[in-house]
Amino acid sequence: MKRIAILHYAAPPTIGGVEATMAYHARGLMQLGYQVRILSGSGAPLAENQNIESFIDPLLGSMHPEVLRAKADLDRGHVPVAFADLRSRLIAILEHALQDCDVCLAHNIPTFNKNLALTAALADIQRRKITRVIAWCHDLAWTNPQYLPELHQGQPWDLMRQAWEGVRYVTVSESRREELCQLLGLPPEQITVVPPGVDLGVFFRWTPAMEALVTKLRLGDADGILLLPARITRRKNIELALRVLEALRTQSGRDFRLIVSGPPGPHNPANPGYLGELLDLRRTLQLEQSAHFLYALGETDQPFIPDDQTMGALYQFSDALLFPSLQEGFGIPMLEAGLAGIPIFSADLPPMRATGGAEAYYFDPQSGAPQEIASVIRAQLDSSPAYRLRLRVRQHYRWDAIIRDQIIPLVEEP
Repeated sequence: MKRIAILHYAAPPTIGGVEATMAYHARGLMQLGYQVRILSGSGAPLAENQNIESFIDPLLGSMHPEVLRAKADLDRGHVPVAFADLRSRLIAILEHALQDCDVCLAHNIPTFNKNLALTAALADIQRRKITRVIAWCHDLAWTNPQYLPELHQGQPWDLMRQAWEGVRYVTVSESRREELCQLLGLPPEQITVVPPGVDLGVFFRWTPAMEALVTKLRLGDADGILLLPARITRRKNIELALRVLEALRTQSGRDFRLIVSGPPGPHNPANPGYLGELLDLRRTLQLEQSAHFLYALGETDQPFIPDDQTMGALYQFSDALLFPSLQEGFGIPMLEAGLAGIPIFSADLPPMRATGGAEAYYFDPQSGAPQEIASVIRAQLDSSPAYRLRLRVRQHYRWDAIIRDQIIPLVEEP
């Protein structure tokens, strides 16, 4: 596997958007088997990832006294005598730090003026092909009115508005790409947009069990997740949920999933037989990869039973509650779905109506046609801006998907 360097003025635990992005890039690449080294002027090793190397030299930063003195002169339009020596020393530092690296993700260095000697040194490294540079452009000094008074004609300032030969440019948004196209005179297809992302587990404070569920079942890639929080007993009418799932997948052509959270019920000896019927139906409907019985994820002979925190996370992560039960004394799942803010599709039973009121969608659990129920679910979800945005974020803006689908192809470019 390739060795990847990630370069910026500062690294975590420094707080900032670029520093956070670096950390997620480093962790994600390391988890996929890449060797990763963070290069920066300040920061500390990522404590939880000892396999990620850390190379810190204050001259790589923006706050070293020599760097600040040089910047003060450069901001006035004067290239100080010490600039050439500073650039040479930084070349030597980069040569040492990058000598065994295949790719360098250089965050902001090629387009920002916080350490122009470092920019010039990196340009030299790139020209001599010591490593392949990917210029990760969060900020552009030449297009920002705040920094224009600090910029002047000629070198080294022009390095930030010239396309470096052989460099793959990356911006964090379409609007930033448009700016960079105009600045460098490059066509849009030569600049890749890779946005920052979100860590779902951190954001939702997932339990280890929830992290494992999402990873094992690849739930983040699903087009829709229906939660059925119930033990596997006949009165829960889970076969109807399976048929609704099959109809929903057929009608939409999309990857909808069903999660049945509970194990077989312990008080009815017929329940194991019912489970066998459900598994046969799942196989007949070709839903083995989309209808998930969580009990089966347990180790040895112990079923997996989500704890309260994991159940809360499942509600938060799901797109709808599907509850086709034939008998209920009260509608606790309605309350939980209401708190999670997800739509409810429920059997039309008096206790469920009493709990869900007019805020839920109801169907006949005995004679309701799966195709009709599926049509209602699809129509309600597709008309929901919250669902559409949630789905886009979950599929395209989570860090593991960004690294897998967008960053790895850049890293592996010849």
